[in-house]
Amino acid sequence: MSKEAVEPAQVTTHPQVARTPADAGDAGYSKDLKARHINMIAIGGAIGTGLFLGAGGRLHNAGPALALAYLVCGVFAFFVVRALGELVLYRPSSGSFVSYAREFLGEKGAYVAGWMYFLNWSTTGIADITAIALYTHYWSMFTSIPQWVLALIALAVVLAVNLISVKIFGEMEFWFAIIKVATLVGFMLIGVFLLATQHDVGGSKPGLGVITDHGGVLPHGLMPVVLVMQGVIFAYAALELVGVAAGETAEPEKVVPRAVNSIMWRVGLFYVGSVVLLALLLPGSVYSADQSPFVTVLSKIGVPAAGDVMNLVVLTAAMSSLNSGLYSTGRILRSMATAGSAPKFTARMNRSQVPYGGILLTCAVCVLGVGLNYLVPSQAFEIVLNVASLGIISTWVIIMICHLVFVRRARAGLVTRPHFQLRFSPVTEIATVVFLLVCLGMMWNDAEVGRKTLLLLPVIAVMLVAGWFGVRRRVADSTGQELTELSK
Repeated sequence: MSKEAVEPAQVTTHPQVARTPADAGDAGYSKDLKARHINMIAIGGAIGTGLFLGAGGRLHNAGPALALAYLVCGVFAFFVVRALGELVLYRPSSGSFVSYAREFLGEKGAYVAGWMYFLNWSTTGIADITAIALYTHYWSMFTSIPQWVLALIALAVVLAVNLISVKIFGEMEFWFAIIKVATLVGFMLIGVFLLATQHDVGGSKPGLGVITDHGGVLPHGLMPVVLVMQGVIFAYAALELVGVAAGETAEPEKVVPRAVNSIMWRVGLFYVGSVVLLALLLPGSVYSADQSPFVTVLSKIGVPAAGDVMNLVVLTAAMSSLNSGLYSTGRILRSMATAGSAPKFTARMNRSQVPYGGILLTCAVCVLGVGLNYLVPSQAFEIVLNVASLGIISTWVIIMICHLVFVRRARAGLVTRPHFQLRFSPVTEIATVVFLLVCLGMMWNDAEVGRKTLLLLPVIAVMLVAGWFGVRRRVADSTGQELTELSK
């Protein structure tokens, strides 16, 4: 659907047009997500494998300064979600930023936004099933099972659950988020207790001495901190899920502002706070990429059972992230399919109003990840994390560009901005875009993985161009059909 088709749906008062969804992909969804679902989806999006698993390797490489990296990236992540929140209140859509890209950037913008987001979540799904397999290997009874088998089992289970209904998805994410928040709060209370009582942790006393005696805040210099930025951005990658879920709630104007505004303090408390605690409890060299840092700490204080419990929790976090990825790509692909830029079968919905076609397509890519776990099990997580970063950075850039165009049209009197706004436009959007592109460029300094990932950009660009030539006729036909319907 083109921007020309969307705009009349916004400005005309013709009664028939008013009843027509601004995005054809929004038709047919239930409105079963409640306020508590959206709020906890926002929390769950801010707490996932990027923190529970990824923080271990990043602490090892960057040291305590990782907390500053989380803070800086968290601020820009908040800007992105705030901009998306304003667009959601302007026009709620399950197509989210793809729908907004269609309106403000045209069909080509929506095409790029949608497929780059699909790249993000399909590779994130691979990272999630890899994380699940790694977590499961923590228990000795599973070490004999190949990593790829565990990854395949995890994918099958989450797929089955995701296809039931959006209400079940919302309930699952609600309780997954409750578990994650309760666990992080519990760990932080334990960490504060260890600090206050100077309890022995792994043979040393916790506190500032752990940092000063092991190289300070920047034990390996500034460059490792810069290099982990794209991985830190990946940790926040699910925050935009609030925009997708808003299309399936009855009162987005009440729910979305509350959820978005609470993201900033969650970032400060859960990400920055927990990383600071981890740095005060153990030297960065003790943490590793193949074990959750929280499990490392709890195991070091001599309570193995506590490590088992934490490992189970982070296992559910990875399941939650995979569940969210299947949910969001299903909705995004359906929005694209109704406009002609995705395969027709991805527009199909089952009796429970779940777009199963797009979900199955995402799962098909995740199956490739099962093969990656078979070929290079030790490198699978880092490889797909970097590729996913390309997708999420491009998605966030597109969101900010859409918001820039939206504000420009509002100043021209073509649209009306809601009361919930991203402040200091256009400075905020431009600063965020520049920061994201700098993070992308910094991947070049990582010769082992990051540079190879950047070399994929020309390949992705060629695939996008070739794909566009393959779908442009279908997109034009879809646009013409919708313009005819809107003019009746």
